[in-house]
Amino acid sequence: MSDDSDDTFGRFLALTDVAEVLSLTAGEVLALVRSGELPAIRLGSIGQWRVEQRVLESFIADKYDETRRIALWNEAQYADVAELFGDRRGQRRTSNS
Repeated sequence: MSDDSDDTFGRFLALTDVAEVLSLTAGEVLALVRSGELPAIRLGSIGQWRVEQRVLESFIADKYDETRRIALWNEAQYADVAELFGDRRGQRRTSNS
């Protein structure tokens, strides 16, 4: 079974293909691989790096999630108590008075 997206590059992508997808240089992709942030395997007699297409898609999805979490965190840092918890404090005082 193969997805339509698998037909474009095949199951495994060279680092240059990954760089093209991510709009990065091959050196930047190699740095992601060496740091362990982007899982890859070495294949062949000269040990060329390959990234499985599904791993790359998961990496991209994780980056979207990370960006969303950072944006929410930044919003929370600039929000005041009423924005975070609603105007419940004022309602409690009014009902207790």
